[in-house]
Amino acid sequence: MARKKGTFVTGNRFVVLSNPIEGEDDKFNKWYDEVHVPEVLEVPGVVAAQRYALAGLDVLGEDLPTQPPPPTHRYLVIYELDREPQAVMAQFVERMSSGELSLSETLDLSTVSFNCWTPHGNRRLAD
Repeated sequence: MARKKGTFVTGNRFVVLSNPIEGEDDKFNKWYDEVHVPEVLEVPGVVAAQRYALAGLDVLGEDLPTQPPPPTHRYLVIYELDREPQAVMAQFVERMSSGELSLSETLDLSTVSFNCWTPHGNRRLAD
């Protein structure tokens, strides 16, 4: 979504799922919070970020048609975008190539998963 005279409309989301290498949670979280998120927030088109840690959920009841698989990631970050995802991704690639966007040795690159999401339908609130 594009900027409009000093205002912006958010809607697109860049979602990243990740894990630290074994035993490096503290260093990973420090890097993510103090280095990586601030670097990503400097990318044109990224207007906000929120990190999450897996809370865990016990799915109770044998009445479910199937049990969900166990989670594969322990951390999630959702970046809010104010422009088209492809334009933001091009900036990510450019900044990673130039070193402006860093990766930590504590990040388990073999488990990183990311994608961009655009709104589908209207946002709805419970009564």
